[in-house]
Formats: sequence, C-alpha cells, structure tokens
Amino acid sequence: MQAEYLTMKAAGNPPLITLGPRVRKSPFYDATVAAGAGVFTIYNHMYMPSSYGDTLSEYWSIVEGVSLWDVSAERQIEISGPDAAAFTQLLTPRDVENCPVGRCRYVIFLDENAGIVNDAVLFRLEENRFWLSPGDGDVLLWAKAAAAMSTLDVTVHEPDASPLQLQGPLAPRVAHKLFGDIATELGYYQFREVTLQGIPLVLSRTGWSGELGYELILQDAQRGTELWDLCMAAGAEFNIKPACPSLARSMEGGLLSYCSDITIADNPFTIGMDRLLDIDKPYDYIGKAALQKIAKEGTPRKLVGANFMGEPVRPNEHMLPVSAAGHIAGHLTRCVYSPRLEHNIALVNLPTEYAKPGTAIELHLPEGMRQAEVVALPWFPAEKKIPTW
Repeated sequence: MQAEYLTMKAAGNPPLITLGPRVRKSPFYDATVAAGAGVFTIYNHMYMPSSYGDTLSEYWSIVEGVSLWDVSAERQIEISGPDAAAFTQLLTPRDVENCPVGRCRYVIFLDENAGIVNDAVLFRLEENRFWLSPGDGDVLLWAKAAAAMSTLDVTVHEPDASPLQLQGPLAPRVAHKLFGDIATELGYYQFREVTLQGIPLVLSRTGWSGELGYELILQDAQRGTELWDLCMAAGAEFNIKPACPSLARSMEGGLLSYCSDITIADNPFTIGMDRLLDIDKPYDYIGKAALQKIAKEGTPRKLVGANFMGEPVRPNEHMLPVSAAGHIAGHLTRCVYSPRLEHNIALVNLPTEYAKPGTAIELHLPEGMRQAEVVALPWFPAEKKIPTW
C-alpha cells in the first residue's frame, strides 16, 4: 500500500485518505458509498463526501434541480439546563433572547480579542435547550471549557443528531412528498420536530447551498440508510442526485468557510457579519470589550469578492498572496470557476483601503499572475421564498 501510494502521488494524482476507526463515519456513510461517493474530506473529526465523480453535474443539480447531501459532519452541540439561555448569551454577541422556540439564528463565537472561534446556526428547541451547528473545529470542547469555568447550571454535550440536506429549487417538492404541508409552510430559518415512518427528525429550512433547501436532522443514528433511501425514493420523479457542498455555489452565495475564509485572526467586521450582531446587548459575552473597541475604531481588513478572467482555475490548496498598488497587501482564501457567471471568482482578504468594489488587484496563482477586480458579495443572493406550484 505504501509503495502504491507513493507511485500514485509521483504520477500527479492527489494524496489519498486512509479510512479507519479513528475518524468517525456518519450514519449515511454506507448509503453514500453505495451511491457513488468516491472522495471524502475530514470535517469535525468525521468523514464527509466531497465528490461523487462529477462536480459540474452536482453543481447543476443544486442550482436547477434537487440534490441530497450527507453533512452529518456538521455535528450539533446541545446546551441544556436551568441556565442554558444565560450560558448561550455568554457564548455569542448575538442576543438569543430575540430568538423564539422553533427558530434559528446565525451566530458567531469569539475569543477574548474578538477573533472568530467559529460560526454556527443556533436552534432554540426549548426555552432552555439549544443546539449549535458550527463549522469545522472544536467548538464542543470550547463550549464545555466555558461551561466548566462558569458558575452557570448547564450541560453541554453532543446529541444523537446527524443532518442530511435536501438542496435545490425542487427541494420543496421533495420535502412536501415526504412531510406534507408542514414542509412548505416552514419559513426561512424555522424548524419543527417531526417523524417520518417512525424516524425522529428535526426538519429545518436551513442549508449550505444558497438555494432553497432543508436539513433533515436525524435523531437515531441507526436509521441513516433508511432515511437516505426514503429521500431518494421521494425525489426520483424530480431526478434527485446525490451531491456534496458545492464550492462554486457556496462562493457565489457568499457562504463562508471556517478555516478558509474565516480564521481566529478575523473579527465579525472583517467578514461583514457585524450587521447580524447585538454588540451592546445588556448581557456579557466572550470578547465583548474587544468587539466594542473594534466597532468604535473600525476594522483594518475586509473579506471581499473578486472577478478575474482567463482559463478556468483549479481550486486553491493554500492561501495565496494578493497584490494591490504594487505590493503584497492581502491573501486569497478560495477561488473557483463559476459555471453560471462563466468566469473565475475569488474571496480575498484585504486592507480596508483596497476593499472597495472596482479596485484593481493582482492574484498570485500557481499558474501565474492574474488581474482581478474587487466586487461586493454575494454574486447570487440566497433563495428564501418557496414558490407556489
């Protein structure tokens, strides 16, 4: 095996990932392999499919049809107990008092310097019971440490909760076949606890695609293949396809990725999420003084989009330098060719003075320098309203 791996790498093939018990498999793992998943990444200590062999076909199924994604690696963190609401206030600059039961909120977690620890979707299941659905990282350990250091009466743990996503403009049609009117009556960022042929789920109008979609959060890990098969059967008449989170579609929608577009060196103003925060809320939270200072003084950097022409680029494996006004000023976080726009796009982190739309910049790509122009995010806004049919 070692010799074969070295031969493949020498021939220009990408490195392989060894499968083993150290990294967890999702409840849908067997179903995804049977459906043709051939490439996996590791996300939150779990294998997650990243390709079924044709990323362009997967992209169009997300943009024009309907697709089914295994995103169980989006692990939930449950906060419960008499002081759960007070503790959740401590974790985020967003005021969760304004989030009623049955609703979700996008939230950000900070360190003491207002650096972003991670971002997440928050679910309020009960007055004092929450789920946090974060990006890749160790938010569970961070939250458990914060709970241990506080005097609040809370329990923090990972529940049996594994998301499967239906994404694309035809997703409401499939969801309606599965769940009836409740699927189309749900508003954006709303959820309900439901069952499907006895399978316990949380059905949520959330997702990573920027298109219409749902998360079906499985609450019985033993029934993953059963749920997958029910979704594929319901979607058959709509030509449902197994797919993965699309780099091109997520970037078009300005959906940011922790560890790529967002790091602990960034603050919420850098990534344009300050509009979703309650910086001066009447509750203490981690990083409050530092964030209030940044709000007063301004952020030195901004994450923006960039358009550039030429041959379609390969997605980057590393952060890449970006020049402005004749010198290296920032870095490119991700780049990809957009099939709908028919040109390349990038996300770039720049000093604020170079972050205005129309600014000329240069991208230091492996294949050579490319001229680019700063643009505002997103290229395509998120679809939120379910049409009638």
